[in-house]
Amino acid sequence: MFTRALMIITLLCVTSCGSSSDAPNESASYSPRIALVMKSLANEFFKTMEDSARAYHEENSDSFSFIANGIKNEEDVSGQIALVEQMIAQEVDAIVIAPANSQALIPVLKQAKEKGIVVINIDNKLDDSTLEDENIQIPFIGPDNRMGAKLAGDQLAKSLSSGDPVAIIGGIPSAFNSIQRVQGFEDSMKAAGMNVIESQAGNWEMAKANQVASGIITEHPDLKAILCANDNMVLGAVSAIRDAGKEDTIKVCGYDNISAVQALVKEGKVDCTIDQHGDKLAIYGIEYALEILNGGVSPSDRETPVDLVTADTLQ
Repeated sequence: MFTRALMIITLLCVTSCGSSSDAPNESASYSPRIALVMKSLANEFFKTMEDSARAYHEENSDSFSFIANGIKNEEDVSGQIALVEQMIAQEVDAIVIAPANSQALIPVLKQAKEKGIVVINIDNKLDDSTLEDENIQIPFIGPDNRMGAKLAGDQLAKSLSSGDPVAIIGGIPSAFNSIQRVQGFEDSMKAAGMNVIESQAGNWEMAKANQVASGIITEHPDLKAILCANDNMVLGAVSAIRDAGKEDTIKVCGYDNISAVQALVKEGKVDCTIDQHGDKLAIYGIEYALEILNGGVSPSDRETPVDLVTADTLQ
């Protein structure tokens, strides 16, 4: 009986030890969860951003898991705040966000950081003074929007004459990237001696920009150019110019290099646009988040490239 009991105990021990060694090692298989929170997916720029980020994840699926979300339009700030709250509740490891508002998103992102979540800001920079007031640091990975807009404005000015009346259509007035792009356009127009007769908000939306451009064209029949802070608004402005029968007299430039505007640049209906490499912006943010999660770097801002796009560069 003693021998039989000893054999049973030995067998149980071997079985238990085997089960333990065969169990998956959770720490070895750990994969950080990264959430990408964008603005309006109705804008081709952000759809391109999402598609590229998903493709990057598929190529690196062993390194991280991935969630992508966007809001219904670029003015839906409360909707984007709700998305961040959802990501906090799901306990993601990092949030890469293109904020719809440079100030309003900061409190909820502070909550994320307090939960130990890495936060990376892309596309539209969060407001420095508000970050300071909240006593938090969130690194910005993105372009110099003012410089990019000046590149477009400088190019447009080559086909204008000093003193020509021009108009600027900006994005959402409180958005840092809109402020910077409008300032970049103003820098270029001032340097070239142009007369900026109007500067209005198009809220990044094609329909709004169409309405704004139509009003400006009606009020200023001698208008020579419209500078738009994104390509979505370029589409609205081009439509307004066409409806007014002024395709040969009013020039347009934009910012984002979406495919629809690329086609218009090739056709000569848009003078130029700026490529801020939207297909890479989210990837830059994801890669930086992984670096931080892996303990490789301390968070700090990183500038990404911008390039002028003209009919010549597209050949």
